[in-house]
Amino acid sequence: MPTDFEELKRQLLQTDEEYRQLATQHHDLDEKLHNLADRHYLSEPEQLEEVTLKKRKLQLKDQMESIARRHGSRGESAHAARG
Repeated sequence: MPTDFEELKRQLLQTDEEYRQLATQHHDLDEKLHNLADRHYLSEPEQLEEVTLKKRKLQLKDQMESIARRHGSRGESAHAARG
């Protein structure tokens, strides 16, 4: 079982399809936000898009962390049962 949260995330990227899809979407949104941040001026629609992307990115992160906590607690339960 993973010993820390970062290791758990690496393991989930390899083993959990839902987590992997969420991580991919999160990464894609991050790239879009970086592209917007590189501009000197954002139009109103671009500003709205930026806010929307940030909110969606946070939702994805929350979903990913929920999956990680769920898997992490399973590991702790299994470890406690063995111990």
